[in-house]
Amino acid sequence: MSHWRLIATTLKRNGICSLTKKNVNRKAFLPCRNYVSPGATEPFLSGSNSSYVEEMYYAWLENPKNVHKSWDLFFRNTTAGTVPGQAFQSQLPDFSGGKTSLIQSHGLTKSLGKAEKLVEDHLAVQSLIRAYQIRGHHVAQLDPLGILDADLDSFVPSDLITTIDKLGFYGLYESDLDKVFQLPTTTFIGGNESMLSLREIIRRLEILRSLFHRVAVVKVEALVDGRFEDFLARKWSSEKRFGLEGCEVMIPALKTIIDKSSEMGIEYVIMGMPHRGRLNVLANVIRKELEQIFCQFDPKLEAADEGSGDVKYHLGMYHERINRATNKKITLSLVANPSHLEAVDPVVQGKTKAEQFYRGDTEGKKVMSILVHGDAAFAGQGVVYETFHLSDLPSYTTNGTIHVVVNNQIGFTTDPRMARSSPYPTDVARVVNAPIFHVNADDPEAVMYVCNVAAEWRNTFNKDVVIDLVCYRRRGHNEMDEPMFTQPLMYKQIQKQVPVLKKYADKLIADGTVTLQEFEEEVADYDKICEEAYARSKDNKILHIKHWLDSPWPGFFNVDGEPKSMTCPPTGISEGMLTHIGNVASSVPLEGFKIHGGLSRILKGRLEMTNNRVVDWALGEYMAFGSLLKEGIHVRLSGQDVERGTFSHRHHVLHDQDVDKRTCVPMNHLWEQQAPYTVCNSSLSEYGVLGFELGFAMASPNALVCWEAQFGDFHNTAQCIIDQFISSGQAKWVRHNGIVLLLPHGMEGMGPEHSSARPERFLQMNNDDSDAFPQFDGDFEVSQLYDCNWIVVNCSTPANYFHVLRRQILLPFRKPLIIFTPKSLLRLPEAKSSFDEMVSGTSFRRVIAEEGPAAETPGEVKRVIFCTGKVYYDLIKERKNQDLEKEVAITRLEQISPFPFDLLKVEMEKYPQADLVWCQEEHKNMGYYDYVKPRFRTIVNHTRPIWYVGREPAAAPATGNKNAHLVSLRRFLDTAFNLEAFEGKMF
Repeated sequence: MSHWRLIATTLKRNGICSLTKKNVNRKAFLPCRNYVSPGATEPFLSGSNSSYVEEMYYAWLENPKNVHKSWDLFFRNTTAGTVPGQAFQSQLPDFSGGKTSLIQSHGLTKSLGKAEKLVEDHLAVQSLIRAYQIRGHHVAQLDPLGILDADLDSFVPSDLITTIDKLGFYGLYESDLDKVFQLPTTTFIGGNESMLSLREIIRRLEILRSLFHRVAVVKVEALVDGRFEDFLARKWSSEKRFGLEGCEVMIPALKTIIDKSSEMGIEYVIMGMPHRGRLNVLANVIRKELEQIFCQFDPKLEAADEGSGDVKYHLGMYHERINRATNKKITLSLVANPSHLEAVDPVVQGKTKAEQFYRGDTEGKKVMSILVHGDAAFAGQGVVYETFHLSDLPSYTTNGTIHVVVNNQIGFTTDPRMARSSPYPTDVARVVNAPIFHVNADDPEAVMYVCNVAAEWRNTFNKDVVIDLVCYRRRGHNEMDEPMFTQPLMYKQIQKQVPVLKKYADKLIADGTVTLQEFEEEVADYDKICEEAYARSKDNKILHIKHWLDSPWPGFFNVDGEPKSMTCPPTGISEGMLTHIGNVASSVPLEGFKIHGGLSRILKGRLEMTNNRVVDWALGEYMAFGSLLKEGIHVRLSGQDVERGTFSHRHHVLHDQDVDKRTCVPMNHLWEQQAPYTVCNSSLSEYGVLGFELGFAMASPNALVCWEAQFGDFHNTAQCIIDQFISSGQAKWVRHNGIVLLLPHGMEGMGPEHSSARPERFLQMNNDDSDAFPQFDGDFEVSQLYDCNWIVVNCSTPANYFHVLRRQILLPFRKPLIIFTPKSLLRLPEAKSSFDEMVSGTSFRRVIAEEGPAAETPGEVKRVIFCTGKVYYDLIKERKNQDLEKEVAITRLEQISPFPFDLLKVEMEKYPQADLVWCQEEHKNMGYYDYVKPRFRTIVNHTRPIWYVGREPAAAPATGNKNAHLVSLRRFLDTAFNLEAFEGKMF
């Protein structure tokens, strides 16, 4: 038997279970739970102590001199076969069958007791160290005001040493203070030393408890940036600015993070933060020109850009500069955001992911993100949790984010005890095991130390890390707010609080680090810079929001220095390309890849369609994506279950039925030279994931970024992103974005929650004027699209779906695109398109006019029904059943907004004698009715009546009863085709 096996077997026999340690090819040991020692009990071999014993054993194996002599004795005896309870004895048992020689004398018994005491003392010291690691935060002085406990708990663990008389808690005594103990590898207090005296261990633990006081020297000029707030207060005392007073240290903290990250190779930092301190960050971290900030306080400043603009403490910024600490180029982007706290978090992460993707930065070594939070929002907003849960998902990870929490210890007027149930506001970060540093913001040296460590952590391990800056808010929620109404005691203390700049300056002067004259000169220099910028700001009479862009697209809007032409080329492609894409979509590009039998039938069906020159919905989408990839456009499709498709129609990721986790994405095998296709199932999140994809789409205009809801109505849990970013982002921040929302929609008797994508909400937020017929000099379609805030379509054919996806990229600008996608039409035989509708020269059809017998004799048509989406197929079926194909024309609105005034005017004038009817399957108070009604009236100039046919108003979007659904469908179809006694309702 080998030496190592003998030791392992002996230890096993004596109650110590063997296991393999990954980094050492030897056997370690832990106490067996079912073993009862025949000798004395060994409590030190159970629980957390076992890991310490294991560490000692490995050290002993390397060299017996590495451990205390008591451990040497113990391991020698145990290895020789002695049970742990007797292993402290100085002689080994005789395994040869003879009598065991045990030590009986009183003197040797006392030696045995001493040896056992030494082992127990070592374990006690380990427990002491562990107590500080786990519960030391309870006694840390985190609150600069000294009145609150940052963790909402005044409990101070009795086992933490603050006075010598508490040594007895561990079975240690004052006489043990100068004894030397082996340090466990789970602590770094020893530095290069492996053994320390108990006195020195306690001293170092006390220092650690206070987060390494005085280990980092803070440059005076870094703290002087806090004078920015004083300057604003002097010049605009009655203006809201959401100042940083009480946490001025955040500015040098962010600079330290950026400096250290730059030193470690980071070239681009993308930041998100709320309004508090934002102007200071823009001025002193991003380095926005001060006069550009100061001029925004002028009430007479005129806006030069289209749109509404936004308040100064919501604006973003993009800036490239040289980092002074490293002399390296650094790019900084602060993303614009609304007042909705934490909503910007996933947006920043998405933009960061995109910038990493386009740079090939798969490990996050070049691009990183910093998120600044408020304590109440970090604990209270669910999107924080959603964003954390994206942090380690393959298609969403940004390889680590540094989170900085400005912990004011208050949320507007709400006390922390009423604002969260967790001890700390940062506890949400524990779900991803992120290190969390709690630090007193009035201790600049401790803050700088923590920031350096956090930056090193993120850039070494590429994982999230959190810094909790425990501070205070010198003023109210804003400068006009009175905090004494609700927090009188806190604000009495704040009024007495010496600002951190003066406090730290006094300390440095007292230490002799700087002189009073040097400090005053530094302050005077900064004040002079601000005054000079203030004087220049008076010359600025016009505000250009475009100068505050957080994501510029250089060269996109111009060609050779000239603005792009406001036209859009045809969106069709060659038949050869259609055939090629169809063939790949019908195949499995990898050899020896076994797919599911049902999927084989689906691929066979695709091949038959390709051979017959037709496409269904899934194949039409494949054609759009594939052709864009050929043109160098990255396509990204994200959302719940998008790889297969909620309705099992897409199948963009194939799974080998015999090999676990082996997958194939045929879309990435279309061409030798093509852009990459990314299709990724998301976590079960809408708010976080949609925000992420919006951020991804911000990074580049040359990408088609799509987010698909599992069902259309699920977008309402992401309503904040839709309202605050997508619909209004360009108006507020002059920021184009081409994100595509795919929202399954249709009344099919499936119940209230899986029917409506709530089109009425998107249409209500469109900015076109319902009472004015648009007038344009150039291309009506493109000019109208350029003026709108987003595009809303409900395609009734795969060909039109194909075209609208391609048009999204071929337009000379970017607008969000909302597509209400079908469910039952995915497999409806009538809902297929010919290649003829997709080949070169064809384009998206905003309106599909009647093309049947009614169009040939328009003068004989008695009724024109206008509709959109799936209901068209119900209408044509009913029209055929009633043999009314000559009397009733049916026209489809494919693009609902911006409203196709020009094309619908032509259609209405084509049928001068016909009734005009709007028909929808949605309830009257939902869907499209309220949007189209005034626009139809504008077209006819109130000279012809227009009638409504559809379901009656209701509270729920749809019924959950199949029979009720069919009855209501039958009712409005009968009304639509009753030409004798029309029962529709006039607009």
